[in-house]
Amino acid sequence: MTTTSSPEGAGYARRLGLFSATMLVVGGIIGSGIFLNPAIVARRTGSAALTLGTWALGAVIALLGAFIFAELGRRRPHVGGGYAYLRDAFGPLPAFLYAWALLLAIATGAIAAVAVTFASYAAPLVGLGPASATWLAVAPVVLLSIVNVLGVEPGAATQSVFTVLKLVALGALLLAAVLAPPGGLPSLPTPIAAAPLAPPTSLGAALLAVSAALVPVLFAYGGWQQTNFVAGELRDPERTLPRALILGVLIVVVVYLGANAAYLRTLGVAGLAASSAPAADTMSIVAGVAGRRLIAAGIAASTFGFLDLVILVTPRVYQAMAQDGLFFAGFARLHPRWRTPVLALAFQGVVAVALILTRSYGQLLDWVVFADWIFFGTTALTLVVFRRRDRRTGVADAGFRAPLYPASVALFVLAAAYVVLGSVVSNPGNALRGALLLLAGVPVFLFWRSRREG
Repeated sequence: MTTTSSPEGAGYARRLGLFSATMLVVGGIIGSGIFLNPAIVARRTGSAALTLGTWALGAVIALLGAFIFAELGRRRPHVGGGYAYLRDAFGPLPAFLYAWALLLAIATGAIAAVAVTFASYAAPLVGLGPASATWLAVAPVVLLSIVNVLGVEPGAATQSVFTVLKLVALGALLLAAVLAPPGGLPSLPTPIAAAPLAPPTSLGAALLAVSAALVPVLFAYGGWQQTNFVAGELRDPERTLPRALILGVLIVVVVYLGANAAYLRTLGVAGLAASSAPAADTMSIVAGVAGRRLIAAGIAASTFGFLDLVILVTPRVYQAMAQDGLFFAGFARLHPRWRTPVLALAFQGVVAVALILTRSYGQLLDWVVFADWIFFGTTALTLVVFRRRDRRTGVADAGFRAPLYPASVALFVLAAAYVVLGSVVSNPGNALRGALLLLAGVPVFLFWRSRREG
């Protein structure tokens, strides 16, 4: 059985090239985090050097992840990405639990949460009040689900446009920092009360501060793996996917380090730590209210593009799961003309809208934060299995290979384990609920497996 054809013979269409794939990588990483999260990192590190150093360390981990997933994509260019890797390396149960978590919380919860963030920034820009926020959050989910039903090309084109817009907004941020006076905190229209910081005074304290700050940094860098979900729709995926992953992550690294340097130059480390919206405060120094509106539009564009990416790629996982006989057969079917998993897209949209309307998305995301990184680390380990298996069976090993292997895999798995441990320690109740959500998938898997075997 292949993962690139439907039961009715209408397989995925390979229509995406290097530019579209690279924009998917960049769009999958850059959401609203770089506009907001740097303040958290500055508060936890207490110094400009440690703030930039933590973002640089996160960049190294993100590049290691990109290297690993690039080789996985080259070795197994299948629709479903991590689902296909887990299934082929460790069996159907961990793969099913990954898809189960995506469907019930990770992907749908992210769609709901980011849609609400989009609405909170877009509503003032178009003159709508708080009462319209819920429907303004629902609208892009419905619209983008329809766009992505009509084919992978419209969805990818939309993603490319909004990724370019978010890069333009971040470019404006960097330009503002160059034009603004260094440490321009007092010139803000509404001055930020700079909270007193206590920089670490010993190596041990510095390492502890960096470890605490690394969690929001790694969350901001996450998302490169989503492009692997659509490997079956890339032209020449064995070459295109590795190039797109590495190029896309490098673009994000440059943008993230530049944005943090801009915040620190303009606000100072104390001002950055005290700011609730560092991007908006930075733009205010140079352009006042117009600057704040510009960056608000940038955040709205960034979140809209991120929504399109998640809505586009994730249903490919549900389609692959259904094609394996582990979900409703209708989810495995592709539209004969548009070559898209229509039912999977529609169902995902319904779940995400329900989460928005019931306001339960935040709780779900907290439950499975640690589960997401469990799957990150476990998926990285599949590379060890595939290398050994391919060497044993004599499969040709030509093409991209992850640099620094096996150290790259070991370091990335340790980073994933750290995030998981940090999530458990910071909120054991949510981690327990997340574990229960995953365990609830086991009897569901057994049910579908018994139906398939029957």
